[in-house]
Amino acid sequence: MGSFIVKNVFIIGSKGIPANYGGFETFVDNLVTRRINKNIKYHIACMTFDKEVKHYDYNGANCQEISIPNIGGAKAILYDLKSLKWALKTIKKNKLSNGIIYILACRVGPFLHQYITRFHRYGFKVWVNPDGHEWKRAKWSKPVRKYWKFSERLMVKNADFLICDSKTIEKYIAKEYRKYKPETTFIAYGADITASGLLKNDDKVRNWYENFNITLDEYFLIVGRFVPENNFETMIREFMSSNVRNDLVIVTNIEKNKFYEELRQKTRFDTDPRIKFVGTVYDQQLLKFIREHALAYIHGHSVGGTNPSLLEALASTKINLLYNIGFNREVAQNSSFYWDKAKGSLSKTITRTTSLAKNDKKRYDQLSENQVMKYYSWEKIVGDYEMIITGENI
Repeated sequence: MGSFIVKNVFIIGSKGIPANYGGFETFVDNLVTRRINKNIKYHIACMTFDKEVKHYDYNGANCQEISIPNIGGAKAILYDLKSLKWALKTIKKNKLSNGIIYILACRVGPFLHQYITRFHRYGFKVWVNPDGHEWKRAKWSKPVRKYWKFSERLMVKNADFLICDSKTIEKYIAKEYRKYKPETTFIAYGADITASGLLKNDDKVRNWYENFNITLDEYFLIVGRFVPENNFETMIREFMSSNVRNDLVIVTNIEKNKFYEELRQKTRFDTDPRIKFVGTVYDQQLLKFIREHALAYIHGHSVGGTNPSLLEALASTKINLLYNIGFNREVAQNSSFYWDKAKGSLSKTITRTTSLAKNDKKRYDQLSENQVMKYYSWEKIVGDYEMIITGENI
C-alpha cells in the first residue's frame, strides 16, 4: 500500500473552536467537524485571556489556547503574532513539513515577511483570507484605518496565496494590488440549510415572542452588529416613513453603544412602537426559527465579503430585502429585492413586500434556498477547501 503524506494546516486568526459566535469561528468549526479527507491535520490557535492555557483535541483537530492580555483593539494583532510563533515552534518541535499556514484577515502585514521566510524553510506555504474591507469600518479611528489598509497591502504582497470568500473581494485584490501579481482563488463562506427543528408551541419560542409582543410571520427582521456601515440609519428611517402595520424586529447588541444613542436622538425611533430592539439571541436554533418566521429580512451590510447573516437569511427567511452592493448581489442574485440609500427606495420595497401574493412569496423563498444549496452549503465549501489543500496546483 502507498503511504499518504499528511497535510498539516495551521489556522491563525479565529477566536477558536468550538464556535460560539462569529463568522471565522463558524467557518473553522465546519472545516474541522465536516472533514472528509483524513490526510489533512488541522492545528487551530484559540484565544484566551486566562494565564493557564489548555491544549485539546476537537474532532481530530489539534487546538492550542494562546493567552493574551485584554488590551483593546491591538489584542487581535498580538494574538495573531503569538499564534504564528506557536505554529513555528510546533513545526520545529514535531519536524513537520509539507503544510500550510492559513491566516484569517489582514492584521499582521508589517510583520509577515519575517515569518514567511521561516515557514518556507520548513516547506510551509502561507495563505491569507483577506476578509472584507476592514479599513472602511467606521468604528476605527483614521490612524487605525490607515494601519488596516497598509497591513492589507503587505499581506497581499507577501502571501503565497489568497483565498477570497467573495468574487467582489477577489476582483478588488487583483485590481488594487496588480503590481504584486497576487495568486488568488474564490471559495465562499457556507451556510447551514437545515431547518431549526423548533415548533411554535415550544416553551422557549412562545416565551420569546410573548416577551416582545411579536406576531409570528408578520414582522420584518434585521440581524447584525449595530454599526454605521450596516446602514441602520437608512433602514430605521425608511421603515418609520412606511405606513405598514408590521413590527421591525432588530436582533443586535446595543449595550454601551454610542451609535445607538446618536441614532435614537437623530431618528426618534423610540417614539415608533413598531420598532423593537430585542437584544442578541445566542441560541442558534431559536435564531433560526426567528428567521424562518419573519415576513422579510432587511440586510444593510455594506462592508465585507460573503456575509454569514445574509446566507442564513437566504437559507431561512422567505423574502429578503438587500442593500444594493456588489457583495450582496453576487450572493443572492435574482432571489431577492434590492434597495439603495435614495429616499423612498427601501420604504417602497417594504410596502411592496406586504402585498406580495402567496405564490410570489413561495417563489422567492424557493429561489433563495436554491441559491444557498447550490453555491453555499457547508458540504460544498468544505469540499472546495479540501481539494485546494491537498491539490498540487498551488
